Amino acid sequence: MIATPRFVSPDEIRVAFSRAMSDMYRREVPQYGTLSDLVAEVNAAVLRADPAMADRLRQSDQLDRISDERHGAIRLGTAAELATMRRLFAVMGMRPVGYYDLSEAGIPVHSTAFRPVTDAALRRNPFRVFTSLLRLELIDDPELRDEAERTLAARDIFTPMLRTLIRRHETQGGLGEDEASRFVREALETFRWHGRATVDRATYDRLHDAHRLIADVVSFPGPHINHLTPRTLDIDKVQQEMPRRGIAPKAVVEGPPRRQCPILLRQTSFKALEESVRFVDAGGEEHPGTHTARFGEIEQRGVALTPDGRELYDKLLIQARETIRPNPDGSNAAEYARALESVFAEFPDDWETLRRDGLAYFRYRQVADGDDRSAADDLSGAGDEASVNDRIVGGKIVADPITYEDFLPVSAAGIFQSNLGDKTRDVARTPNQDAFERDLGVAVADPFEIYASLERESLESITRDGGPAR
Repeated sequence: MIATPRFVSPDEIRVAFSRAMSDMYRREVPQYGTLSDLVAEVNAAVLRADPAMADRLRQSDQLDRISDERHGAIRLGTAAELATMRRLFAVMGMRPVGYYDLSEAGIPVHSTAFRPVTDAALRRNPFRVFTSLLRLELIDDPELRDEAERTLAARDIFTPMLRTLIRRHETQGGLGEDEASRFVREALETFRWHGRATVDRATYDRLHDAHRLIADVVSFPGPHINHLTPRTLDIDKVQQEMPRRGIAPKAVVEGPPRRQCPILLRQTSFKALEESVRFVDAGGEEHPGTHTARFGEIEQRGVALTPDGRELYDKLLIQARETIRPNPDGSNAAEYARALESVFAEFPDDWETLRRDGLAYFRYRQVADGDDRSAADDLSGAGDEASVNDRIVGGKIVADPITYEDFLPVSAAGIFQSNLGDKTRDVARTPNQDAFERDLGVAVADPFEIYASLERESLESITRDGGPAR
């Protein structure tokens, strides 16, 4: 009998890769290490001060994931790079979720987020990579656009061995232990910083004048990871402490205001670093210069909102920004924060109202009681809502907020803009999800469908097993 090969699970590969990426970025950007240490300290203090939160996170299997949780961001130059990147992330059990058009904020890219989508995979490690594709058609100068296309076509951001391992994973259905370890090492090369540009200084300057992000994507051998983001339980505390650690934060925390019941995503960052770069002229001679792209970011994640909840959030955010739009230099940060808090007073801020009014998604679990199957019995009628409510009131079922795993276009644009400089250039506002998915090679998943599925599966698990949904 031929033995079945033992493949390493995508979850294990993702854990190994995300930790290796964090170690590499800590070496490349020392301030990231300082930031990670600060976040760990703040998280520990929050959990000590709020035992109820710690218990809730522990009961819902969320506590252990927070210290490992990271998201990264990369910017790609061609459709071929995007399609291969999709295959690379598939080895780690990460699918493209959502479509983000940043051209609406004057940034010539559109994006998706590669991440795990199943409950078990998210509990194991929710590593995400926000992945943007440069939209060369938005470069107005045809000569510069052609030069950018030629430069990007001449590079290969994947090592030959990495391509081999991706194909092997697809043909044999997985990777063995040695192959998985080699995959992690080879994949890191794609995301590593390169201090040597692939264009001369004059070309770089022209790309930079067109848009700083265009220069960042086109001018280097690969899509260096431009930030890696730890998750905090109190972003306002981290924002307050950053200057005391020698880190200057951006003035405005992106996303909703501080709440008792956090929703969606709040983000802040420190200013992008100016780093030494070597430019090579036509004769092969190197010339020193600088480039600004990589930065540090922190996030606080709240509950995922339903379409109704998201509609209310978007309406209130637009209302706040019509009252006062935050300046990139932070000169009106306090006024914007007050406007945001005032407007968002309309958004319910207690878990039961969010659940009862269908504004947010929840994962249901039966309170541990080995002999009591009454919750499962009462839910046998296809998860009747009245039965769910009765069981929650009676203490038989607990509704845990489902963590928002995705991103917000306005927040992403705010982070980009604050780290690309105070001035942004106009680009055409032309969302094109069809073109993005054609380049990607698949349709992006709908995040609302994923959250609804997680909620539904938790109810079905109680009905089926009479126990906590795991």
